[in-house]
Amino acid sequence: MASSDQTQSAQLTWREDRVPIATRFDDPYYSVDNGLDETRHVFLAGNRLPERFRDGFRIAELGFGTGLNFLAARQMWRESGTKGTLHFTSFEAFPMRAEDMSRALENWPELAELAAPLLRMASEGQAVLETGDVRLEIILGDARETLPDWTGSADAWFLDGFSPAKNPELWGADLLAAVGRHTEPEGTLATYSAAGHVRLSLANAGFDVMKVAGFGRKRHMTVGTYQGHRP
Repeated sequence: MASSDQTQSAQLTWREDRVPIATRFDDPYYSVDNGLDETRHVFLAGNRLPERFRDGFRIAELGFGTGLNFLAARQMWRESGTKGTLHFTSFEAFPMRAEDMSRALENWPELAELAAPLLRMASEGQAVLETGDVRLEIILGDARETLPDWTGSADAWFLDGFSPAKNPELWGADLLAAVGRHTEPEGTLATYSAAGHVRLSLANAGFDVMKVAGFGRKRHMTVGTYQGHRP
């Protein structure tokens, strides 16, 4: 994987033997209600997918985690019948071990076929997965360092770091400004966070932001559309 020399694997505990908890941030990787439904509500519907899909559509993500968001997006891409290639780039500081990723994804056997190439990629320590109609790249290291140097841009962002209260590094104004600089005009974002300082930083980064209904026990989340122009 494209990585920093300082990359460390995620350290986990497990809730009810089903939900991985990041010990560094004391936060679960996905909803205890249903992580896949959460992903579909927050990140897919929040970015108005699949209706915006087209050949070459680019998704970028802060926090790869278990890979659940990627797999849900790939499943939706396949089911939508969109021709061409979906590009997915994720920035991850603490990659999950392949065996932990496999254990987490066992919660959704309907994703097993799509997960198999991802798990092979993780076990082999590879950076890029190209499988038919999808290209995935995971960029390892602190996103505050790796995102500003990224030469790509996104049509849709999944902002999926741990809670801003527990992982403030991934929600700082400078990093969210970099998100804006790497977003196409009229590109979108979605995040489960509805924190006021996050919405303010996104607005300052050029996004028209809205607080909308969240998933499950979370009352609100944030979506946005980029109104600025790429430099």
